[in-house]
Amino acid sequence: MTIAMLPPALTLSDELIPSLRKNGFVVVSAETVAEIAQVALSDLQALTVFWDDLPRDPYLKDGGRYRFRRHASYEIKNGALALVPHRAHWQSVDYNALHGGIERWFEPSQTQLTNKPAWQSLLLGLARALNGVKPVTTWFVEAHQFRIDTTDGIGRPTPEGAHRDGVDFVAVFLLNRVGIKGGETRIFDASGSAGLRFTLSQPWSLLLMNDERMIHESTPIQPIGPHGYRDTLVLTFRSNGFQDSPNRSQQ
Repeated sequence: MTIAMLPPALTLSDELIPSLRKNGFVVVSAETVAEIAQVALSDLQALTVFWDDLPRDPYLKDGGRYRFRRHASYEIKNGALALVPHRAHWQSVDYNALHGGIERWFEPSQTQLTNKPAWQSLLLGLARALNGVKPVTTWFVEAHQFRIDTTDGIGRPTPEGAHRDGVDFVAVFLLNRVGIKGGETRIFDASGSAGLRFTLSQPWSLLLMNDERMIHESTPIQPIGPHGYRDTLVLTFRSNGFQDSPNRSQQ
């Protein structure tokens, strides 16, 4: 079956910073992502295997069983990357009406992944690029590994709907699409009605957004084969500390 998908307009690496400043978002190819990370694309592609070992998300309030994920948190200070002790992912209800206001303790990202030089270079490369838009001393980074599965017939990449994340920048990498239709990306200007829709399809292509300016969502996916799924990596960059519950707990 042939599924028609609307491809995004791509931004070249030398246009990334001015385009992000002007438009509030850019979409770049996997080759440009590798250039930003200063690694071979094959080294990034080798990381995708770690998405085959994600535990089910136990916090979905719609009762779904379609989302699997892991989570890690970092500080990038003066160009140095440091993994911080495992912590809960927390958002206020202002940014996530469905799952906000609760501490969500996801399983940590695999040590074999976080020790990979390509993984570390990817985070540092994005931080360098974002410093060209907003220079900061320390980036507080959260990394989310997602698999959206269609075993039950439908999977929802963004069950909370169109939203912002309460950070400075959001990076959404499409890692894999297997046996699915749907999963269209939609972004909107937070201060107006202008919007765009497109489908990321190239493994390791990237949507990079200014979260203060853009609202985003992804449409549900449906299977066109026996086991359909969509893998993504989401990195969030915040300049004024992690988002924490007012009643933060330690695990």
